[in-house]
Order: sequence, then structure tokens, then C-alpha cells
Amino acid sequence: MDNFVFQNPTKIIFGKAMETRVGEEVSKYSKKILLHYGGGSIKKTGLYDRVISSLKAAGIEFIELPGVKPNPRLSLVREGIKICRENNIDFILAVGGGSVIDSAKAIALGVVYDGDVWDFYTGKASPKAALPIGTILTIPAAGSESSTGSVITNEDGWYKRSAGSTLLYPKFSILNPELAFTLPKYQVACGAADILAHLMERYFTNTQSVELIDRMIESTMKTVIKYVPMVLEDSNNYEAWAQVMWAGTLAHNNLLNTGRVGDWGSHDIEHEISGIYDVAHGAGLAVVFPAWMKYVYKHDPNRFVQFAVRVWNVEQDFFDPEKTILQGIQKLEEFFTSIGLPTRLEGLGITDDRLEEMADKGTDSDQKTLGNFVKLRKNDIYNILKLAQK
Repeated sequence: MDNFVFQNPTKIIFGKAMETRVGEEVSKYSKKILLHYGGGSIKKTGLYDRVISSLKAAGIEFIELPGVKPNPRLSLVREGIKICRENNIDFILAVGGGSVIDSAKAIALGVVYDGDVWDFYTGKASPKAALPIGTILTIPAAGSESSTGSVITNEDGWYKRSAGSTLLYPKFSILNPELAFTLPKYQVACGAADILAHLMERYFTNTQSVELIDRMIESTMKTVIKYVPMVLEDSNNYEAWAQVMWAGTLAHNNLLNTGRVGDWGSHDIEHEISGIYDVAHGAGLAVVFPAWMKYVYKHDPNRFVQFAVRVWNVEQDFFDPEKTILQGIQKLEEFFTSIGLPTRLEGLGITDDRLEEMADKGTDSDQKTLGNFVKLRKNDIYNILKLAQK
């Protein structure tokens, strides 16, 4: 186990009707905020009205910035920065899923920075300050409600890149499982794939003697595998949604990073897919992750056997470890298929005409590698994308 420091300052407010407390929570930080959200879903469900009522009751002045799309855009971030500066806004409330929260985090970074906020996403600058943010989560998936990360897509070249800093931990996040009841089934499935991917990125590590966190990750994966079909069957199953929503937060709040170095190659490869094709992040991960596994499992067969046996209950073949490994990967693919996700690029409407472009962009023309479990160069990424076609 590696040395580590763990501190997550995000206050989690979990349970039914907790969004009605948002005004009280915001008032601890500001009296004038940016209210950031996506499309019309929060208005259709009545969430918007409850949030506005709570803010007004607490005497909070707010300016709205709707319009966040999946794979949130840099252009809207820049608009938000401009609004905050012109109106002396000093707090951002994000109401929505990971895309809204990531966009809010980017705005929070950009308001207090003299340069272009995109500098943080290209590694040209490191965050030194940020506006505080709070969140009301509506989609269990990205884990951004209690993480240090933000992912933004730049329409100029369609580059999807990430930035991270402990400054981006939300001050509070409100998690009411009831807010997920109206999600479309495909969005639920994409969220499940995103949660599992966050867990698997941490699970596949070269760090030794990490049994405790291995078991915690395995337990969280098995929770997702058990309860996601339940919420797809009954979208009003509060107890099942509670399990999934809390699993999504734990998967990405950095607790399960402790003492180990995760991989993150599959995430980086998927960013090239969704950056160009604007597919749902979770759907892209359901295609990339099994292909990545098929490409790298020989690097550490024992870890892949453990994954198959402990997570998917595959009966271990002691004479043929590869058989066990491949059955585990097949079980993962079967799960994705069972919840309505494709596991091949074709299912995302992607042909082979831009695979090399994605491999090239992901590695800055082979000037950098992706991943930690196995360092991936341009040709490796191209081969993984080819495997994702088969």
C-alpha cells in the first residue's frame, strides 16, 4: 500500500426532500449566486420550483445560466465566467448531473483566473483559487458531486479534457434518490456504466497489498450490479435508488483511491470518442473498458482472475486462468448489454474512419502515454479501438 493523505470536505446531505434545505446551505457562503442547470427536466419535475422557493426564503439573490449539455461545452463555461464577473457573483449552485457540476467547477476556476480557463484543462496552468460551489444531484453517474475533477469539451477541435484540484470539492452536495425517479432508462444505464468505470479504473492497479480497498471496490461494484436492474424495473424504487446514488458518490470521492494508483486509460480513450462523436460518456465507457481489458489482461492475470471470481462469481479454473479471465470480461459485457448499452463501436454509430485520429489526439501525436496499469502509446490505443469494433 502506498502512502496517502485523504480528506474530503464535501458535506453530503442525503435523503428525501433534502433539496428544500438548499437555501439554508447556500446562505452560509453567499447572498448572490449563479444558478446553473441543464435543460427543462428540473422544471418538468418541480425541482426548479422547490429550489427557487428555498433560495428566496433564505434571501438569496440568483442569476440563472441554463443550457448545459452532456459533454459540457467550453463556450457556456466562458459565458458563465462573464456573468459572474459582471454581477459580482461569489458562489455557484449546480442543479443536475455530472455535466452541470463539471461546468460549474470550470466556471468557478475561470472567474478568479486572469487567463483563459482552458489553460487548466491543457496543463498550462494549475488552479490557485476557485469560487465555492454547491450541488443538487439529479443523475447518479459522474461522482462530480464529491470529487476534485471536471471534464469540459472545447468545440474548437472537439477536445475533451479534464482538470482537477482539491479547490473543486463542492462545499455541500444534496442527494435525494427521489430526484432520479424520472430518468430515462438509457440515462440510468449510462450512469451505471460510468460508476462501474470509476471503480474499475481504481481497481486495476500495479500497487501491491491493497486488499482492504480491493474489497471495498468489489463490494461497491456488486452493489451497482445488483441494484441497477431493480431501478430499471421499477423507477420509483427508493431503496434501490439510494444504493445506486450513494455508490456513485463513493466510487469517485477519492476514498477508494487511497493507498493505490489507478489506471484511467479507458477514461482518456473514451474522452476522444465522446469529444468527437458527442456520445454519452457512460455508453462510450461500456465499449472501451472490455476492449481495454482484452488488450492488457496478460500484464497481471491474477488481478483479472480476482475480478472475475470476486465480482462476477465466475468459477475459477486453476488449470486455465485465461478462461476465467475471459469469462469475467464476458460477464461485464453481458451486464452492459442487459441494461441496454452497446459494447461495440458500431452500436454507437462509429466506424473505423477516425480511429487513428482519436489515438493521435489522445497521445498528442504519440508524445505522451495514457494509463498507469499499462502505459499506452498511440498504436496501443488504436489497437484497443480496433478491438472495440469486434
